[in-house]
Amino acid sequence: MMLDSARRLLMPSARSDVPAFMVMDVMAAAARIEAAGGRVIHMEVGQPAAGAPGPAVEAVRAALGSGPLGYTESLGIPSLRMRIARHYADAYGHAVETDRVIVTTGSSGAFVLAFLSMFEAGDRVAIANPGYPPYRHILTALGCEPVLIETDAASRFAITGESLRAAHRKKPLAGVLVASPANPTGTMMTPQALADLIRVADEEGIRFISDEIYHGLDYAMPAETALRLSDDAVVINSFSKYFCMTGWRIGWMVVPPQLVRAVDRLQGNLSISVPTLSQIAAQAAFDGRDELEAIKHGYEDNRKILIEGLPKAGLDKFLPVDGAFYLYADISVFSDDSFDFAKRLLQEAHVAATPGVDFDPVDGRHYLRFCYAGSAADMRAAVERIGGWLKRA
Repeated sequence: MMLDSARRLLMPSARSDVPAFMVMDVMAAAARIEAAGGRVIHMEVGQPAAGAPGPAVEAVRAALGSGPLGYTESLGIPSLRMRIARHYADAYGHAVETDRVIVTTGSSGAFVLAFLSMFEAGDRVAIANPGYPPYRHILTALGCEPVLIETDAASRFAITGESLRAAHRKKPLAGVLVASPANPTGTMMTPQALADLIRVADEEGIRFISDEIYHGLDYAMPAETALRLSDDAVVINSFSKYFCMTGWRIGWMVVPPQLVRAVDRLQGNLSISVPTLSQIAAQAAFDGRDELEAIKHGYEDNRKILIEGLPKAGLDKFLPVDGAFYLYADISVFSDDSFDFAKRLLQEAHVAATPGVDFDPVDGRHYLRFCYAGSAADMRAAVERIGGWLKRA
């Protein structure tokens, strides 16, 4: 009897019952193949193959020799917050007050802080479908309801003002979250489309969050920040993608003044502060622009290899490859089960890609996401392997 009682006490909570982030399962399966001696081309995980820029690494070396590393202020090292604020003037010609900048544990930490500070349990928050899985998983774990809004080619696979208003009128929304460039699609919103969506959100009283983690990695058009369009928008960004610092787990958010103290209280309780060493590296990373721009040009070359090579290999339908480092390919001519297709592609061709069902529970069975943040040689080899495998399959 006591054993049964103890087992019940150790049962996980209902709120923890969210789906796994499937890309991590693909990554683990690829690691097993490599452990057995196989050579896998990694196109599954959305992370740069390059490491942190030189100035960031040098700053860390200096910090490690200068004494112990203690806690920082919950909102972040003041000089880093100031440097992030200056980034908006440099990149977008828009002034941002340092007081509104909050350093976070990657963009993931920023999403938790944003959702907790902006929404109550039960609130409904709109996100684009397809979209980044942890958006809906984190919302669900926090007791909110993610509302998937279907997108299509006519809207460049983004939520429109019209579709947002329709969803809100059907049942009220508390918030909307958008990303441009987007994951998994790699598509971008035009500045006018973003402005129109923010206008509708303001008119309907819907709180607006802009995930700008892939800013800097734009090819089809310049990325627009929501901060230039609304004083009430919450913007989330990170050093993971453009700055090549995924493992450092360092990001930031810019919030309206009325949310600063709420986020400060939450951060202080949830994590005390963001790792000091990562903050030091992040501030120095802004001085590595030449290095980072060269890496971006490499992504552009990889993008061209896939755009030209995949149709010849047999995958001739994919979404516009506007930004980030993703290509979202339609595999419906070969399979209606992207999970099985990705599994066989990995096992038989040793190319790791992410099944679309990770990003889209509705139509993702027809899509695969390929990340092209690796080397040009790997992209060429991937095209060759995929083409040969599709001919044999």
